[in-house]
Amino acid sequence: MAGTTPAPLDDVDRKIIAELTRDGRMSVSAVAENVHISRAHAYARISKLTSTGVLTKFTALVDPVKAGLKSSAYVTLKVSQHSWRQLREDLRAIPEVQHIALVGGDFDVILLVRAEDNMGLRRVIFDQLQSMPGVLDTQTFLIFEDLDTR
Repeated sequence: MAGTTPAPLDDVDRKIIAELTRDGRMSVSAVAENVHISRAHAYARISKLTSTGVLTKFTALVDPVKAGLKSSAYVTLKVSQHSWRQLREDLRAIPEVQHIALVGGDFDVILLVRAEDNMGLRRVIFDQLQSMPGVLDTQTFLIFEDLDTR
């Protein structure tokens, strides 16, 4: 999370993170075996990584097309100064918005939006995002192909 001090990580922590990033359902025993440490040590390290907030959640990666979300886009927003806190909460309430990032550059926010079809994508962008208080401008970049790098 922004503004917090990073937890000191060693090579064992990084290897555990890599294993769990590759497969979040991996058992502690499998992590221990792959990282070449004892099960008890792996369990203690994973607990520490979780309690310090390095590991924030375990989740499944979903193929959006197979899950019925056939239209995806990155949408950039230019927003009015001081609107971020409220806008952040409003964006979180839109189920089709799957990722939100406050960024620096030619725009202020970038979103990953996934919808069932182009009409759903259009509804989110034109009816919801563009009408939000604080949103000054949007730009949409359609995604033609997703490549998972994990």
